[in-house]
Amino acid sequence: VDESYTKERYFLAALLVPENEANSLTAALDGVVMDAAMDHGNIRTSAELHGYDIVSGKHDWAGLDKKMRARIGVYNKAMQAIADHDVKVIVRSVDIVGLKDRYSHPDHPHAVTLNHLIERVDEYAASVKELAIMIADEVDGQDGYRRDLWQYQQSGTWGYRSRRITRVVDTIHFAPSTSSRLVQAADLIAYMANRRVTSTTTD
Repeated sequence: VDESYTKERYFLAALLVPENEANSLTAALDGVVMDAAMDHGNIRTSAELHGYDIVSGKHDWAGLDKKMRARIGVYNKAMQAIADHDVKVIVRSVDIVGLKDRYSHPDHPHAVTLNHLIERVDEYAASVKELAIMIADEVDGQDGYRRDLWQYQQSGTWGYRSRRITRVVDTIHFAPSTSSRLVQAADLIAYMANRRVTSTTTD
């Protein structure tokens, strides 16, 4: 699970990866970065596949800051690697402005969106008779989100699609995205979903 957001809208993406696909997808994404390192020489093989950084030519991808087409190529190869695997994608978002207008003391947009995402992941896992463990990028307020999941497992979520969470097991495991190609894949998806909805770029 990873997030992407603007001042107006907050997105979370879940990449649902069966256990027999995890190593293969990780290796494929490693290959995307290794190819970029071989092709351009100024990219580290450990570079993080981070949507904003690739598109903007920042941080690990600063070596390609003058090569927009090359950066688009890296993003495309990474998305193709995801698409070539037997995975599912769930994206949820919240209108931050609308949330503030509707409630005098709204929950943080991350909490609201995560609640909806957990419901959908649980629904999907139930439909395929599987259990799910959630691994998410590190964020502020992690302990609170762990407590929220525990509450959802005990008595259910809140809202119009409330349900008791029975297929998402254990807790939410927060990890630095730099250490997980699968979390990086979720970031690429979340950033793309964000751009498709919020960007006005014409090129």
